[in-house]
Amino acid sequence: MAVQQSGSPLAVSFEFFPPKTDEMEANLWKAFQRLAPFEPTFVSVTYGAGGSTRDRTHHIVKRIRRESTVNPAAHLTCVDASRMAVEEVIRSYQEIGVRHIVALRGDPADGVGSAYVPHPQGFQSTAELVAAIRRAGDFEVSVSAYPEKHPESRDFDADIDVLKAKVDAGATRAITQFFFDNAHFYRFRDRLQKRGIDIPVVPGILPVTNFAQAARFAGQCGTEIPDWFAAHFDGLEDDPDTRRLVAASIVADQVLDLEANGVANFHFYTLNRAELVYATCHMLGLRAMTTDAAA
Repeated sequence: MAVQQSGSPLAVSFEFFPPKTDEMEANLWKAFQRLAPFEPTFVSVTYGAGGSTRDRTHHIVKRIRRESTVNPAAHLTCVDASRMAVEEVIRSYQEIGVRHIVALRGDPADGVGSAYVPHPQGFQSTAELVAAIRRAGDFEVSVSAYPEKHPESRDFDADIDVLKAKVDAGATRAITQFFFDNAHFYRFRDRLQKRGIDIPVVPGILPVTNFAQAARFAGQCGTEIPDWFAAHFDGLEDDPDTRRLVAASIVADQVLDLEANGVANFHFYTLNRAELVYATCHMLGLRAMTTDAAA
């Protein structure tokens, strides 16, 4: 497997989103093939608001399962869907040999910021969804976690209560929302330890080349953009080459600091692009193996 050249082995995973066009699918697959030789623990495929990309998500997950040796993880939400419909999706993944689901409440069909209303015949919480997946078979279940608190949570205690319920329901891993200031992650890790939450909590890493896009994502999920972070991109709107160099430096500093503080697993939000993620994995000491992982 791909391992660190010195010290403890590291593990990485990658997230992709389902494409809307054939051209976008070709780009996704190109990115996947570029990153697959790092032998990720898994690659996840997201699910659109209100389940809007259900068929495309299933198609990409099935293709990864069929055409590579990489383990796919399918995102699954409980928003705007009945229990029967969600259980049908779970069975469909069982049938193609997928054994890892990323269980999420999901964003409302009207988009981030609109009110979340549980489906009257659906799962009322992510914890209920997690429990249903675990009852359905031998699934690994990843869930979300928020180092800076979910924007809808009253406070950190309430937010961690939600995560604890998901863990008690059978979640096996938590993947965090992206963050740019590692201090948030370290404080969050301490809070979880005090609450006795001991499943792996994997930091979600977002390599940034488009600052405006990242700022929009951050605003939607309550992620702080430190002043120093914004300053690094100031004046580079029309200079993509320099932006890429700056982005590579920032994300390398972030992951190396996390590694120095005991983090051995990283989940990269790729945005279906490989270059910066590949460079970051290389900076961590990982080396892509020449295998049939993305045959």
